[in-house]
Amino acid sequence: MSHQRYQNCIEACNACAVICNHCAIACLNEEDVSHLKRCIQLDLECAAICRSTAEVMSLGSNYSEHFCRICAEICNACAEECEKHASMGMEHCRECAEACRKCAQACEEMTHVA
Repeated sequence: MSHQRYQNCIEACNACAVICNHCAIACLNEEDVSHLKRCIQLDLECAAICRSTAEVMSLGSNYSEHFCRICAEICNACAEECEKHASMGMEHCRECAEACRKCAQACEEMTHVA
C-alpha cells in the first residue's frame, strides 16, 4: 500500500498538529487559564495523534485506517471544545477547530477507502 493514497490526509494531520500546538500555547498565555484546561489537554492529545497518524500513513501501514478512526474521533472532540472558546472570541481556538474538522473529515474519508 503506497503512502501516496494518504497524501492529503497526511498533510491535514500535519497541519492540524501544528495548529493544535499553537492553540495550546495561546491558551496558556490567556489571563484565565483555568477554564482552558480541557482545551489545552485536547490540543496536546490531538497534536500527538495527528503526528502519529501521519507517520503511520507515511509508512503505508496496514493499521493506517485504525489510526485514522481514532484521529478523527480526537480531532472532533478537540474541535467541539475549541468551538466553545471560539464563540467567546478566541481566534486561536477558531482556527484550531477549523483545522481539526478538516483533519477529521480527511481521516474519515480514509476509513472508507477500499
